[in-house]
Amino acid sequence: MKVPVGIVDDQLQNLDLFAGRLNYSDAISIVLTANGGNDFLGQMKKLPLVAHPLVILMDIGMPDPDGIETVRVAKPLYPHIHFLMLTVFDDDDKLFEAIKAGADGYLLKNEKLAVVIDCVLQLSETGSGPMSPRIARKTLDLLLKVLSERETEILQLSVDGYAYGAIAEKLCLTSHTVRKNVANIYAKLHIRATSF
Repeated sequence: MKVPVGIVDDQLQNLDLFAGRLNYSDAISIVLTANGGNDFLGQMKKLPLVAHPLVILMDIGMPDPDGIETVRVAKPLYPHIHFLMLTVFDDDDKLFEAIKAGADGYLLKNEKLAVVIDCVLQLSETGSGPMSPRIARKTLDLLLKVLSERETEILQLSVDGYAYGAIAEKLCLTSHTVRKNVANIYAKLHIRATSF
């Protein structure tokens, strides 16, 4: 069964490009495209639950509202949807804000198609996307007191630059278990951010 995906980007060229590239995948079906945060939120209100996308590729740098604010509004309304932020620049502060707002991962816009598809599939299966060493460090600093021992180990190895597969090998876990723990870490970040 194909993963239903939505794309939100204020640049029509990017929207068409991403939709066109992803439509070639046997694993993904584009079920929604929106040219901004308000357009996305408006379309979602009209869609029945069975027609909702499971993963949204969300441009971070749109005009009012930007991708971060759109996710902040949308995540409580649609907690079953995974938000994958797309960005031109690897801006740690903005990406970390997006994660705290409810995003479940992030990718650079110029990432290879195979990486985007893999990330979408990961999100649909385990609820977690990639986490760079710098974002892992910020997360560790913010959540140290609420993380389990296993989550702390996984984050620390992420900080040290280990990929999920290497973390799994080092800790004698499956990759799926590592990703599930990362999904739990993302969930704790969302909860911690909304409790400030």
